[in-house]
Amino acid sequence: MITIYHNPRCTKSRQGVAFLNDSGKDFKTVLYLDNPIDKDTLKNLLKKLDYTPIELVRKNEAIWKEQFKGKELNDEQIIDAMIEFPKLMERPIIVNGAKAVVGRPTETIEKLL
Repeated sequence: MITIYHNPRCTKSRQGVAFLNDSGKDFKTVLYLDNPIDKDTLKNLLKKLDYTPIELVRKNEAIWKEQFKGKELNDEQIIDAMIEFPKLMERPIIVNGAKAVVGRPTETIEKLL
């Protein structure tokens, strides 16, 4: 089952949902801002993405700039920041089995289908 971690307020995330709809594939949508993910899920997503925690952070978000930018943070602290402030995570994240991609640009989703 394909899963998309979606923020409906984000244009790229809405484009990811539209892409999956157009593909005709069944998928599940996780509204991660309304139903925050736990630390184990985030670590699993990072593994499937083959990302370090900092690679998944939206560094232009105000929360990041105000609270974290310029600080020496280890991976656990970055993960904790994304758990506390899920808006910091790049989006959309699309998962299919053992692989995942960030759907920016939308065409990267093709790799999973």
